[in-house]
Amino acid sequence: MALIRPHFNDEVSIVTHALCAAVVGPVIFFMPISGLPNSWQGTGCRHATCVARTVPLHMKVMTDTHLDPQRRRLLVAASAVGGAGAAIAVIPFVASFQPSARAKAAGAPVEVDIGKLGPGQMLTVEWRGKPVWILHRTPEMLATLPPMADQLVDPESQRPQQPEYCRNPHRSIKPELLIAVGICTHLGCSPSSKFRHGDGEGMPADWAGGFLCPCHGSTFDFAGRVFKNKPAPDNLEIPPHRYLADTHLLIGEDTAA
Repeated sequence: MALIRPHFNDEVSIVTHALCAAVVGPVIFFMPISGLPNSWQGTGCRHATCVARTVPLHMKVMTDTHLDPQRRRLLVAASAVGGAGAAIAVIPFVASFQPSARAKAAGAPVEVDIGKLGPGQMLTVEWRGKPVWILHRTPEMLATLPPMADQLVDPESQRPQQPEYCRNPHRSIKPELLIAVGICTHLGCSPSSKFRHGDGEGMPADWAGGFLCPCHGSTFDFAGRVFKNKPAPDNLEIPPHRYLADTHLLIGEDTAA
């Protein structure tokens, strides 16, 4: 069966149609016949390479038997380029459905597997561009919290540095797991872990363990509560969070979506 093709009078028309087929062809291929102008609807062929779909029907036509071979090759090559361009365009379109780095930085929740986090270990993840600590506290760490009350600025967590469900002595949902933003409330430095008791890590002899901000010396206990007479004015921030399962934590969201 002969293909319907426009009759071109010169090589300039060939090049013009080739460019049109490469750019417009892939778009028209996906359009319904009814969506085209009446003069474009033609025979209803759904191939982008079919000229009947891309040019008005009042143009003079000729069959394959009269089409110059060189012109035919040029049209086929141009249509192939157009089809390849359409396929490549689909790739970033599909990728756009994935959460972007900007969306994550803006506050998208972060899911964390804590199944392998043992007692005494701490994991750091990023949420909203901030480091978030997940500390699996040992019974010994938890035992240091009650005696510290008179040395702390806000021992009962009265200031809004945590969700309401974390306003307790351990400042967490589960007593053994502390989830805190690892940024000092003084000038935004990141404190270091000083978990060992005493002066083994360059701390005072009566140090019970916790965190030290190396920039200006603010100290925090194992619940992220700041000690008195230090530059930091408030306890460490506790982000909204919830448990999806015993070993899976969602940071940045505390209610079911």
